[in-house]
Amino acid sequence: MSAQTDYDVIVVGGGPSGATAANDLANAGHRVMLLDKAGRIKPCGGAVPPRLLKDFDIPQTLLVAHAKSARIIAPSNKKVLMPVGDGYVGMVDRDSFDEWLRNRAEESGATRVTGKCEEVDDSANIVTLSYRTDRNAPLQTVTTRAVIGADGARSNVAKQCIKNADHVKCVFAYHEIVEVPDIIDADYEETQCDVYYQGHLSPDFYAWVFPHGKTASIGLGSADKGFPLRETTRLMREQTGMTHWKTVRKEGAPIPLKPLKRWDNGRNVVVAGDAAGVVAPSSGEGIYYAMTAGRDSANAVAAYLASGNPKALRLARKSFMKAHGRVFWILGIMQYFWYKNDKRRERFVKMCEDPDVQRLTWEAYMNKQLVRRDPMAHVRIFFKDLGHLFGLKTVER
Repeated sequence: MSAQTDYDVIVVGGGPSGATAANDLANAGHRVMLLDKAGRIKPCGGAVPPRLLKDFDIPQTLLVAHAKSARIIAPSNKKVLMPVGDGYVGMVDRDSFDEWLRNRAEESGATRVTGKCEEVDDSANIVTLSYRTDRNAPLQTVTTRAVIGADGARSNVAKQCIKNADHVKCVFAYHEIVEVPDIIDADYEETQCDVYYQGHLSPDFYAWVFPHGKTASIGLGSADKGFPLRETTRLMREQTGMTHWKTVRKEGAPIPLKPLKRWDNGRNVVVAGDAAGVVAPSSGEGIYYAMTAGRDSANAVAAYLASGNPKALRLARKSFMKAHGRVFWILGIMQYFWYKNDKRRERFVKMCEDPDVQRLTWEAYMNKQLVRRDPMAHVRIFFKDLGHLFGLKTVER
């Protein structure tokens, strides 16, 4: 069956998820095509946990900065510093980071093609995929046994092949990459991530300033389609004293905050990354989860290629949700309650002063799982959470 197709697998989308899937499958000996559009960089704060470097064999040289703390800013401008402790938050630039991942997949044996996927015919056992290398180029057609759609929140593959894939609620993110001057003359620290929970900067999400070494990411997100992202970013740069910092580039894109209920078409197509909706609610963290979903989808496709049983494709979502579904559920509840208005945001930032909250937050971030070894800390946080939510006096230890 494999000799009847041009490829065993075509991965559509060369971001962290697609490039990871392509690399894994190529390393396993499969004939892989990695199809990716040229010139697009996703708006992203660029934060990655140390576990990502270990799990996906990423060199330290790709980190452009090490953040040692996060500063949370309330509507009242109250600031809470959350030191990481002995660890760090790694920062990457998506242009160089994504390109390194694509190059690694190619070095592992994947055939890299620059182009845009136009149509996926998944009606038969063999998938026919059509693409153009640029807008005016003729349509080209290739065949494959399976497709992984890792082509973003508005995935063309998902829309064509996965039922209800276009009904996922998104946050619309925008950021500007700016040069950091030699002499810092603004409210900025080179080893600190700033997160603004202020309604005038985002009515339902947050804004950020993240260090990237010689550059910084200044951005924000909102699910309100009418919210003026660019104008608000300009106001934010004025608020932080970064108006005159040189702008390197500007980027915007939708970011999903809820995993799709189904990732495969039951035959030969599975989605991953933003196309599958695996960006963490509340935090908006996506790189680690995208790469994890890419690996889970690659494993599911490998099982399908080996067995010929399309039920194997279900393993992608099943594996991901087993590992991270509970965290996503909790973060979704947090976003629903705490991002409603500035009064609740103020209480949320106040809660972030608590040592238990800070310790468990960083441990969960670093390890990518809920911390179970200190159950009483969770109990204390639960009651403090209720106290802050309803404006009551918090329970003391």
